[in-house]
Amino acid sequence: MSKEAVFTMKLEPELRDAFMAEAEASRRPASQIVREMMREFVERQQQAREYDAFLRGKVDSARAKIAFGQIASSAEVEERFAARRAALRARAGGADT
Repeated sequence: MSKEAVFTMKLEPELRDAFMAEAEASRRPASQIVREMMREFVERQQQAREYDAFLRGKVDSARAKIAFGQIASSAEVEERFAARRAALRARAGGADT
């Protein structure tokens, strides 16, 4: 990847000195470490945005189902799954877990 852009930033001298010392101790150029941190930040932000969109879609879908009356009470859900559990136990030979 071409490295033609220049990025200038202001920071505290103590932070710069500590960062440069750690970069030297790790035997890696400071610029390489900063690029890695920037890539990781961009990736985390993109993942967070994608997850937020996914979650927003799930919530919107659930709200639409509620608006159209496509809901089940907790008692109805429990009843359905109790029947499923009973059917599974019957197929497993009546073993109770």
